[in-house]
Amino acid sequence: MREHFLNATAVRERDYGRQYEYLVLTVNAGEPLPAARKLVTEHAEYGKWELERSCIYMGGSRRYWLRRKVLRVERTA
Repeated sequence: MREHFLNATAVRERDYGRQYEYLVLTVNAGEPLPAARKLVTEHAEYGKWELERSCIYMGGSRRYWLRRKVLRVERTA
């Protein structure tokens, strides 16, 4: 089986109003769907991200928006 390296970009953003942190993954058109699915699954499983939205563009590229709750740590002492 030939190993395929995924060519994707990731951008992290933070929404201070809604208390969520966002990760936007962009996958190029030539990348296979199973590789993109594996990338999203790994982020969700190990980074505690949840899939908020996905979009397939006319050229074949895909974009996935992942989010996770920002944990606020308050000082107790």
